[in-house]
Amino acid sequence: MSGITVLIVDDSSVMRKIVERALRQAGLNLVKVVEAGSGREGLEALGREKADLIVSDINMPSMDGLEFLRQLQSQGLAKGAPVVMITTESGEEHVREALAAGAQGYIRKPFTPDQVLERVLPLLVPA
Repeated sequence: MSGITVLIVDDSSVMRKIVERALRQAGLNLVKVVEAGSGREGLEALGREKADLIVSDINMPSMDGLEFLRQLQSQGLAKGAPVVMITTESGEEHVREALAAGAQGYIRKPFTPDQVLERVLPLLVPA
């Protein structure tokens, strides 16, 4: 697989670095990592950068991950880029809502690089 550009959207800078490290440990060749601290910043970043993969937290202030996902769809941003949501929620409601809004997958915190590999890699490999 050639190098990919990933957009990581999370209000915690520490969590953004954890996600980046997990993606690298899962074997993804990240050529560029774009970080955003909110859904709004994520949308702005996508106005400037093309992403091959988007990983977004669900729970964020300002604009949460679900609204970010809805805006992605309504604005036609990042077409073809799989969106994987990260959640601490134990209930299935947020996950179902994210999948219905266009997410292709989700990862529950805390996660391991193996879980990231299992959830993300199939979305990046052409069928």
